[in-house]
Amino acid sequence: MKGYIVREDDFQERRKHLASLSDDALKQRFWELMEQVVDPLVDLAKKNTTPAIERSVLLRMGFSSLEAKAIVDGTMDRGLMGKGAGHVVYKVSKEKNIPLRQAGLELMEGKHWDDIVAMFKGGEK
Repeated sequence: MKGYIVREDDFQERRKHLASLSDDALKQRFWELMEQVVDPLVDLAKKNTTPAIERSVLLRMGFSSLEAKAIVDGTMDRGLMGKGAGHVVYKVSKEKNIPLRQAGLELMEGKHWDDIVAMFKGGEK
């Protein structure tokens, strides 16, 4: 077969370190490996958000550009950018049992910031 690479079957050799594991142990090993793959991605997302990304999230939540800017500025001023401005609005909405839009507008008015900082345990600078 011209153009095809023949691969030696080495499955049995590659699986030796897993052969003695039970189904439950294999599942646990799988999830441990998945965490190793996903954790750096989550960390990257947390550490690399920008005001533009956070404003974009808020725009998709129904806030105007000016409203989004004010909420993002408040989020940055309190060291909560790593949490996400949309998450801040969502958290206030759930904690106060009010609609998302109302939560965001109240944050713009200066309300709830002390509560949200406490909820996020001081945020991240």
